[in-house]
Amino acid sequence: MTSHASRVLVLNSGSSSVKYQLLDMTDGTRLALGLVERIGEETSRLSHTPLVSGGAKREHEGPIADHEAALKAVATELAADGLGLDSPELAAIGHRVVHGGLKFTVPTVIDDAVLAEIERLVPVAPLHNPANITGIRTAQALRPDLPQVAVFDTAFHTTMPEYAARYAIDVATADAHRIRRYGFHGTSHAYVSRQTAALLGKDPAETNVIVLHLGNGASASAVAGGRCMDTSMGLTPLEGLVMGTRSGDIDPAVTFHLKRVAGMSADEIDVLLNKKSGLLGLCGDNDMREIRRRIEEGDERAQLAFDIYIHRLKKYIGAYTAVLGHVDAVAFTAGVGENAAPVREAAIAGLEELGLAVDAGLNAVRSDAPRLISPEYSRVAVAVVPTNEELEIAQQTYALVNA
Repeated sequence: MTSHASRVLVLNSGSSSVKYQLLDMTDGTRLALGLVERIGEETSRLSHTPLVSGGAKREHEGPIADHEAALKAVATELAADGLGLDSPELAAIGHRVVHGGLKFTVPTVIDDAVLAEIERLVPVAPLHNPANITGIRTAQALRPDLPQVAVFDTAFHTTMPEYAARYAIDVATADAHRIRRYGFHGTSHAYVSRQTAALLGKDPAETNVIVLHLGNGASASAVAGGRCMDTSMGLTPLEGLVMGTRSGDIDPAVTFHLKRVAGMSADEIDVLLNKKSGLLGLCGDNDMREIRRRIEEGDERAQLAFDIYIHRLKKYIGAYTAVLGHVDAVAFTAGVGENAAPVREAAIAGLEELGLAVDAGLNAVRSDAPRLISPEYSRVAVAVVPTNEELEIAQQTYALVNA
């Protein structure tokens, strides 16, 4: 890496998409961002926004055959803004990798052995790790001379004590098949817990935070002194809170019941719980904005779905208060957490005995800045902290390649 190389390209490769940001790590400024959607389909779409020199957003539609073609298209867009991948200012490429198991607890420079281990974890992350691997290999082919760094969703949660990470099943079986709680959204939980401490004017090492990452996927974490003590997602991202299309917590025997009584296969049950459940399964919508609109029109199914969603949130806030013993703040983040004021209000309502309250006026304010929405008298702060997983990945990547 040259001494003046200060840029990091962050890639988040999904099964049919690539989300990206280019950042200058001298000050964390975003230089460009974009999204390639529907890779492999006839109606692929690339949206690219340069954030330097007042550039306008550009959109292209047309077939993009695979991830290699997608990344080449991204490189073309960046080059048009003078930000090409061949720039000597590019220090590294940081990749979001969903599952790192127990082996990867920190950001890691990718080599053949690392790639092989990520591939070995595909059985516990069949929807995510293969896409991450494809993105890595494609980026390596485009810039084989550049450090490629994996930042793992699971890494932040590897600090959980064994009593929180272990399931109460036969130990030999669990160990043989790597069955335990791994947790996900780790880069978001790490970033938000640290930003919440800063908002309170506290050292993260002396701050206890409950983080509620509420998007289409949703997870909660109990963070003590910057270390994860518990998290709601488990072996896979299915466990925990009610989500857009995922059920969250459910009696495992439901799967046996569906197999015996409904004659459903394992794959059919998998699709049901991951893609046809949650808010979508309860009311036919997984967009919280639409659900709130329907509630205002008196829709009872939408109201019930919302009530179930909030009930689960309250249970986790209460449980993680018990886990931490002392809580400095509850932080809402991600799409729903940052933008749905009724969700925040309902989740905290009735928890005054836990020291929690929301100021209606502060909660109604829309802002991209971290902010407190609790009244001054509240014993526990309630915060809205916009997440920035790309910045977190870029910071970890840049720190590693400069170490």
